[in-house]
Amino acid sequence: MLAEGEALVVSGRNGAGKSTLLRALAGLLPPSKGAISLTSGASEVELAQNTHYLAHADGMKLALSVEENLNFWANYLVGAPDPRSLSIPQALSIVGLTHALRAPFGALSAGQKRRAALARLLVVYRPLWLLDEPMTALDQASRARFAQAMRAYGAQGGLIVVATHEPLGFNTAQELVL
Repeated sequence: MLAEGEALVVSGRNGAGKSTLLRALAGLLPPSKGAISLTSGASEVELAQNTHYLAHADGMKLALSVEENLNFWANYLVGAPDPRSLSIPQALSIVGLTHALRAPFGALSAGQKRRAALARLLVVYRPLWLLDEPMTALDQASRARFAQAMRAYGAQGGLIVVATHEPLGFNTAQELVL
């Protein structure tokens, strides 16, 4: 059980079920036992509407610009307006990618693609982030930027469940080893 602003770091050997757990939490796989809810009594639809899931794939169209991709996600994921949602330029500034606003997503390096995908989390606020190896392809500076973004998100009451082998800079995160 996580409270507002807390993080859970899921670790374990390859094939232990970290990604499967995140998919079940995201509602993409049915749980083999029990139920998953964001709050007591919340439906699966409510859970999905309150969750960002970032898997290994970045979820962006190669032919579209970074801005077009983020606009798509902002419009697709729109819910009730939330002051914690950031503008696209603000989100790109946080991940250090403002210079790539109009660049085709397909022309970016692997690390830049991951940073653009991480910016998607910031343009529409959702109370729960499910992150599968979010630091993949990021250099040290980008890892530090994203770690700071995760801490800021937690300070706003956001919940984070992250599967990773990398240190994230959370001193107070709960740990689950599979």
